[in-house]
Amino acid sequence: MTDRGSARRNIWFELVLNLLGIGLLFFIIVPLAGMLLATSPSDFAQAATDREVLVSIRLTLLCALSATLVAALGGIPLAYLLARKRFPGRSLILAIIDLPIIIPHSAAGIALLTVVGRNSLFGRLFGQGLMGTAAGIAVAMAFVSLPFLINAAREGFSSVPERLERAARTLGASPARTFFTISLPLSWRSILSGMILMWARGISEFGAVIIIAYHPMTTPILIFQRFNDFGLRYARSAAVLLVLISVAIFVLLRYIARPPRPETEGDDCA
Repeated sequence: MTDRGSARRNIWFELVLNLLGIGLLFFIIVPLAGMLLATSPSDFAQAATDREVLVSIRLTLLCALSATLVAALGGIPLAYLLARKRFPGRSLILAIIDLPIIIPHSAAGIALLTVVGRNSLFGRLFGQGLMGTAAGIAVAMAFVSLPFLINAAREGFSSVPERLERAARTLGASPARTFFTISLPLSWRSILSGMILMWARGISEFGAVIIIAYHPMTTPILIFQRFNDFGLRYARSAAVLLVLISVAIFVLLRYIARPPRPETEGDDCA
């Protein structure tokens, strides 16, 4: 009886877990599916041929990509240091890195204005600053999405056994050669996953970007503007187009960054 009671409890527990998980998945899928089904083919075709929509999508994708690539130049080395070194203030640095996640993004945009706005030191030195420019959009995207790259890269470097690096150093490899031939190749999937998340988060950014640059319009701002001016129908078709393009690229990159499949025992015996 005890075994039967334990088996029933396990079944009920697994059933509850499955129902909760399925409910959460429906919470994500249903709004997206509803948006897709509510968009008529004619509305979608109109959005796909609308020059303003296409220009905004290209601007959004390129600014997010530029922000990710430039941020990686400093973010990856910082992630490596945080993964390998223990030093005073490390916890504080980790907390600072996560700050953009918890700060309201409209407030982040206001904070960036003090650095890149017209009245900032940067603006006085270089004219109008970065307001209303693609560079300003990229800066806003980088500010709010950088934690995703650094945290993922740090976890990737932490998963690389330090004994491999020590062995390479013992054999005469320099720290730079050890980093580029051992640490980086063994953690590239985590780094790429972090870059994908940063890129995707940059694409969806609205609050910080609209403070820095209402024009030129990124697609989230264009969708907001069309919703206010023309209503749900005109905003929805542009939103569907951006979602489909983003998901297609996201799935492709995630497929590339997927971990290798473990070999089966049969394969090992063969």
